[in-house]
Amino acid sequence: MTDKETAMEAKLEQFEFDAMNLQVGGRIQFITHRGIKPVRHFSTLIGYLRDEYLIVKTPQENGKAIVLDEGDKLTIRVFSGVSVCSFACSVLRVFGRPLHYLHLSFPDIINGTSLRGAMRVKVELLAQLMCRDQPEVPVCIVNLSVTGALIESPGMLTPDDSGVTLVFTLLAPPRQQPLRIATRARIQNLSMGKSTTAIVGGQDDVYTYGLQFIDLESAHYTLLQNLIYEALITDRQKIV
Repeated sequence: MTDKETAMEAKLEQFEFDAMNLQVGGRIQFITHRGIKPVRHFSTLIGYLRDEYLIVKTPQENGKAIVLDEGDKLTIRVFSGVSVCSFACSVLRVFGRPLHYLHLSFPDIINGTSLRGAMRVKVELLAQLMCRDQPEVPVCIVNLSVTGALIESPGMLTPDDSGVTLVFTLLAPPRQQPLRIATRARIQNLSMGKSTTAIVGGQDDVYTYGLQFIDLESAHYTLLQNLIYEALITDRQKIV
């Protein structure tokens, strides 16, 4: 565990269930305790019946569902968009082929660490931005959060009062299928400087805009949540 992780774990606090902002299709970290060391997997939330049980996909390893028995103890970690939360639970029921899913006990105590307003992850994504009296403008997204994005543009934008539309594509788990996202956004700030990427027209000097999403769809929120959580778990260098 890094010093940063240790500092985060030291600031644990208790959360209510709703604070986890669980979304159907959201990625969760699924930790088993069957051996000497905990084993970490990723799974997907299918749904839940409040105060009774959670329904999740059975994690897979090498293309096969992992072996679990009723009564097995687990730790589940989730990312709400602003907090990393974890709770202990147990396997209530195992459903095998062809669906491979589980009923887990509903959490009693949820611990977590509050992060800043909305974690951002570094990306380099080509996107299109549309605003008043201008054709579609190619831009590059350099970081993303569940609430907004930072983009680089080779030219000055002239948005109208209702904002702009940002269009980009992310790969959706579990099959990494391309998913087109189009959301309205407001420009919050503007600066000009050297590009941090090499994919916006090869220009050194670019306009950098901070965008706040206005009407991001629930499924797209979940996808961004998954992207940020996996970066938080697997590659902290991507966290801004």
